[in-house]
Amino acid sequence: MITIYTDGASKGNPGPGGYGVVMIYKQHRKELSEGFRLTTNNRMELLAVIRGLEALKVRDIPVTIFSDSKYVVDAVEKGWIWSWQKKGFQGKKNPDLWKHYITLHVRFKPKFIWVKGHAGHPENERCDQLAVEAASQANLPPDEGYEKEDSSLF
Repeated sequence: MITIYTDGASKGNPGPGGYGVVMIYKQHRKELSEGFRLTTNNRMELLAVIRGLEALKVRDIPVTIFSDSKYVVDAVEKGWIWSWQKKGFQGKKNPDLWKHYITLHVRFKPKFIWVKGHAGHPENERCDQLAVEAASQANLPPDEGYEKEDSSLF
């Protein structure tokens, strides 16, 4: 089994944000992180999951994702994303990321487990640290999906 731990963070909501991912398979470990100049916490929580799945090189090994995001875990485990998809994500936040996630979900069929954030779980704490550090970098790139969606409001 491949285990993926994820977390997202933003300084302000919206504000500078980032995600952190810790991937574990047997004795192998990989960490990923990235920051953006303007985004939301929920986008970073979902993007962490996406980036973790994108980093997988095999399809036939079970994947379990640990996340402290009820937004992400409930949307997948309770099947909300499928009704959102049927309605074209009308009125939903982050349709760009959810559409991309669905393509990865179909390929990997991950199982999600919710963990309480900031409760001392070592891998979740590491993901949080990676996300906060990524959000704190200088000269962060734009979160194209967020800034494009946000600009349509004016």
